Amino acid sequence: MSTDSPTTSIEEQIEAVSAEIDSTSVTNVDEVEAFRIRFLGRKSGVVTDLFARMSEVPGDQRREMGQRLNALKQRAQSRLDSALSEQVASSSEKATDIDLTLPGRVPAPIEPGSLHVLTQTLNDLKQIFQGYGFSIAYGPEIEDDWHNFTALNFPPEHPARDMQDTFFLEAPSDETPGVVLRTHTSPVQIRVMEEQKPPIRVIVPGRVFRNEAISYKSYCLFHQVEGLVVDEGVTFADLKAMLYAFAASFFGGDVKMRFRPSYFPFTEPSAEVDIWWVDERLPDGGRWLEILGCGMVDPNVLENVGIDSERYTGYAFGMGVERMAMLRHDIPDIRLLYENDVRFLKQF
Repeated sequence: MSTDSPTTSIEEQIEAVSAEIDSTSVTNVDEVEAFRIRFLGRKSGVVTDLFARMSEVPGDQRREMGQRLNALKQRAQSRLDSALSEQVASSSEKATDIDLTLPGRVPAPIEPGSLHVLTQTLNDLKQIFQGYGFSIAYGPEIEDDWHNFTALNFPPEHPARDMQDTFFLEAPSDETPGVVLRTHTSPVQIRVMEEQKPPIRVIVPGRVFRNEAISYKSYCLFHQVEGLVVDEGVTFADLKAMLYAFAASFFGGDVKMRFRPSYFPFTEPSAEVDIWWVDERLPDGGRWLEILGCGMVDPNVLENVGIDSERYTGYAFGMGVERMAMLRHDIPDIRLLYENDVRFLKQF
């Protein structure tokens, strides 16, 4: 019958484990991980198991035995930390001849990125109008009913107020008029006229939203650039001259334009502007394409923002950036602008 006490058995194991810690090889990554699991693993580590046997030690010896076990654990941890440091140092020395700032070796040169065709078109539009003395104003994409509809002379029964045509974030009711994703950038013109007295000469670029069926020519969001001029003595002739100058700058000096009567709630009289698009495949050698809507600011709109319509007149115009990009680059489908197909985008 053995005379060894539980304490003696643990002491013998501590000596054996201590010797094993010193003799175990830790020269590579796999050996380091095996060492950690063998001695310091939370579930089956040797040192962990010894701590679990502390209940076998008589009470008056537990303090001393606990100190010896803590020292054993620290010894194993110190050996592990030292091995990890050696591994890191060894890896660093081997990598000193590699320049990590060099580009990777690829079969073809890395192609630089470019601005999206819509961004290019929008920048061109802004540059043209800034050259004619227009400043630029921006506003929120989430608008209230007053700025998006009422101040712009939209009657209550107008189709644009229908939830089938507009994205309402807060449905209109008897208590609230409703909050919408703006359907045009004209609300920013209202904000400008509320804060600034004439003379006003400003363009308003931005993203707008319509609840429309998506097709080759329609999308649920698109970009607009609208213009507004308010001053004494502004006439429709001034509007036509400005738009002729713009079209010549954007499409070329030989551009052919025409104005067609139209209707918009916030302008009177109103017109739509077409350009002649040359296409030899067509019987007539081309066709007329609409590029924008325009008109003289309705007196009611001026009065809504506190501007004397007897003293001041103004004109406004608005164009879709997608339409301008499609016309300039002969893009047949608006959806191509939003698919992020690199084969398409790299052409610009």
